[in-house]
Amino acid sequence: MAGAKSSPVPAIERALTLLEFLAQSKSGFSTSEISRRLGLPKSSTYLIVDTLERREFLQKNRQNGRYYLGMKLITLTRYAIENLDLREEAKPYLRSLMKETKLIVHMAVLDGTEAMLIDKVEALGTGRQTSFVGRRLDVHSTGVGKALVAYVSEEELALIARHKGFPRRNENTITSLAALKRELAQVRSRGYSLDNEEDEIGERCIGAPVLDRNSTVVAAISVAGTLGQIPDERVPDLANAVKRTAAQISAHLSSIGKGSAFQLATGGSAGLSADSVEGNGPSTHTSE
Repeated sequence: MAGAKSSPVPAIERALTLLEFLAQSKSGFSTSEISRRLGLPKSSTYLIVDTLERREFLQKNRQNGRYYLGMKLITLTRYAIENLDLREEAKPYLRSLMKETKLIVHMAVLDGTEAMLIDKVEALGTGRQTSFVGRRLDVHSTGVGKALVAYVSEEELALIARHKGFPRRNENTITSLAALKRELAQVRSRGYSLDNEEDEIGERCIGAPVLDRNSTVVAAISVAGTLGQIPDERVPDLANAVKRTAAQISAHLSSIGKGSAFQLATGGSAGLSADSVEGNGPSTHTSE
């Protein structure tokens, strides 16, 4: 009936609460632990968990009996990403950058302590790349990651360090907060980020931030390739191309009033304030 208030469905409310609860855990929980921590009846918890597992929204570790989020959620996430306004608005610019550079182009947002790829554009013959839409990346060792966190506050960066840390991918990876701060100061100064074999040996990535109409960082873009595709002498020209494309996307978002709504749609921390632009990248509120 029009105008009537809808009533929540208890079973669905409980299932969604359970999924949100498990999303916060890296080690998972058993059925009894879920029941106790959420204050749910054991019988109801068992039925909900069993149903979600059968539908692949949950998966069970057979060795310890703990439950984790399942692959179906990844599939739904990809469907949701396909419909994001930001991705569609940026697509023509990403394709143009791919055609200009002949490299794989990525777009990512900051989601919690990680960067998440929301688009990938590649040409035939660009070589093997393990990236895919929906993949989550470390912020300290990737081009898009550095471009995103270069403009967060000292407090937010410290939070990432505490909760996620800086895992070593190889001998080139930055693994300390002090070293990352120095690297991010360079990103802000030159307006672009560089992953110089820090995530994968033999691979390079050059990134830059994308701003919305409020000069807030809502995403980052990058080009990625092998050392052969991105030799030292090509880095300056590629960096300029990436910065120019990021600026074009930013200007387009500003002109149509897009960007802030995307942050709300993703529910992540993809909006990190920046007041002005320096080197085609926003300034930071940090002390560096």
